Amino acid sequence: MAVHRSSTAWHIGKSKGTQYNDAWSAVIFLFIAVGYAFRIPALKLTGLLLLALVLLGWAWYRLSLWRLRYDRHFAEKRAFVGEEIELTLTVENHKWLPVSWLRLQDDFPAALPIKGGKTQASSKPNTVILNTVFALLWFERVERRYLVPCRQRGYFPFGPATLAAGDPFGLFSQQKRENSTTWFIIYPKIYTLTALGLPVKNPFGVVKSDIPLFPDPIRTVGVRDYCPGDALRFIHWKATAQQQRLQTKVLEPTLSHQLVIFLNVATMAHYWHGVIPRQLERVVSVAASVADYAAGQRWPVGLMANGSLPRSDQPLKVLPGRAPGQLTLIMEMLAAVTPVASMDIDQLLLRESRQIAWGATLVVVTAYLSEALLQTMRTLHDAGRRLTLIALTEAAPAEGALPGITVYHLPDAADADFQDISDQAVSLEALQRGLQVPWEAR
Repeated sequence: MAVHRSSTAWHIGKSKGTQYNDAWSAVIFLFIAVGYAFRIPALKLTGLLLLALVLLGWAWYRLSLWRLRYDRHFAEKRAFVGEEIELTLTVENHKWLPVSWLRLQDDFPAALPIKGGKTQASSKPNTVILNTVFALLWFERVERRYLVPCRQRGYFPFGPATLAAGDPFGLFSQQKRENSTTWFIIYPKIYTLTALGLPVKNPFGVVKSDIPLFPDPIRTVGVRDYCPGDALRFIHWKATAQQQRLQTKVLEPTLSHQLVIFLNVATMAHYWHGVIPRQLERVVSVAASVADYAAGQRWPVGLMANGSLPRSDQPLKVLPGRAPGQLTLIMEMLAAVTPVASMDIDQLLLRESRQIAWGATLVVVTAYLSEALLQTMRTLHDAGRRLTLIALTEAAPAEGALPGITVYHLPDAADADFQDISDQAVSLEALQRGLQVPWEAR
């Protein structure tokens, strides 16, 4: 997944403003007419100077936004909660005519305060306006740098912007709306297993299998020195030429620990009860931390969530894999998680488990436990599935409720870093008004 910046459209939304009106025309005509009629050189000269001033100002304002380029650029397109990323606003004047003044108004998300910039309220929800003034000489490039504290995860739109410029006399002005939007992704905060209260050694159980491990000839993970008895077909000839001694391919076993995370975005029994924002952020961070650990162990890891992408019906689903971009894809999915649950987590677990390899470990991360979820986990365990439950609920599951299933009760996991987020129920409608992440922005 990538963040895109749409191309700049400088000829969209053009509008004009002016201090020049009919009174100016009348005064100029009067001065020139009276000067010539009564042969008063001072009036005639004043009228001609005013006429020249108006013509010069009109020509200047007409060219003020021509060949002017505006760009916003982040030092990094993605960041984690707690980091600060530099944002650079650049204006370039690609013509001989100076720009005497340029007023920039850029729409920024209200959730991310800008250090070093002045903002004002906007009529748009969850949006503020950054006001900046520039003055550029011919072929000059001006940059303004700001710091963006990443206080909460999500997808955040920067833009569109409005640029206004005119003549140096203040007679004429015009503005253009630049409709490009820059999307900035903030990943959830990641913790070590120790920080979450999980054991470091075999946190999701030991993989036991009666199937022997065989090397996969299409998966080479490295090379080593040749040993007598190594098959000639496994010799790495390129590495042999470089090392000037025989090198043998190190092959990866065909059986490995596969992990699929099932994330429950619901924090209360029913969606009409609302959502607890702090609990949602905690379960997302725990899921991200588990995915990071699994990727670090080179396990195939996937993500399933009982929600959909904002303003779309696409499910939050990443099939298990260990491609180089797998963890990035999972993190971007978690950044887009909203509190809108499309189904109960027990239904998702039962449906998707049929499509997952039998030896995979299913890790359920939830801040709310229902009897239906517990019953579904017992059913899957009795069928031979490997399961782990990470519960962030206040009360621990009843003793013996999940026999044979690894259960972690983490009531305080990742809680200290979210103290500024409400732990009270908030209506879903209020939160939905703040969802600004159209997935087609990918």
